Amino acid sequence: MSQPIPAGSLSGRTALVTGSSRGIGADTVTYIAQAGANVVINFRNKAPRAEKLAAQLRELGVEVLVVGADLTDEASVQAMMRQVAETFGGLDILVLNASGGMESGMGEDYALVLNRDAQLNVLDAAVPIMPDGSRVVFVTSHQAHFIRTTPTMPEYEPVALSKRAGEDALRERIPGLAEHGIGFVVVSGDMIEGTITATLLERANPGAIAGRRESAGKLYNVSEFAAEVALAAVEPIPSDNTRLVGDVSSFGGE
Repeated sequence: MSQPIPAGSLSGRTALVTGSSRGIGADTVTYIAQAGANVVINFRNKAPRAEKLAAQLRELGVEVLVVGADLTDEASVQAMMRQVAETFGGLDILVLNASGGMESGMGEDYALVLNRDAQLNVLDAAVPIMPDGSRVVFVTSHQAHFIRTTPTMPEYEPVALSKRAGEDALRERIPGLAEHGIGFVVVSGDMIEGTITATLLERANPGAIAGRRESAGKLYNVSEFAAEVALAAVEPIPSDNTRLVGDVSSFGGE
């Protein structure tokens, strides 16, 4: 696994990545730990996987806190932030990675609850423990980021609309975050090879991933996209607070 952020450059800092027991979240939290930060691995129901990753990251010489929390439950989120504050004294990097909405049997408004309301709850709970110079990163997809101008697959549309609603709601917080000295970046990526969402889309719409790969010329894999997310936590913030990863030529303007 490559190391996008220089070793030691985040020593003494603390990062929390939501949904980091697997996939993009797990690789993102690994890259940040490789740079020397203490990290918080958050999971909803994959405790053994989270603990296994924590053991690997502790070998890097950093402190690792593993916290199970349902991001749609405000009390659960508040308890997680209290644990972070008690363990590390504060939080320097918050990566809002966890999302979903394609799961079956979760209720009609689940996508909006998770992809908008829960993101705001996590941010609001984190801000009081984030010092001047901190950074918030929100992870989304081109299919969601550009949903207002570029249609996506019908199977993904409810999720895309809810993710864009979450992004819009978070962007409204940018001036308030700036007053606290907290930077904010949206990282938007094309379909990512090997993610759960891509697998579910492929199942609902066979050939979707291959078609998108052909159109884009290349699709990032999980570790490549995670490196971009990790870099968004440390590199200068773009003027439009947006880091676009991968081809966007087939997506219209915002």
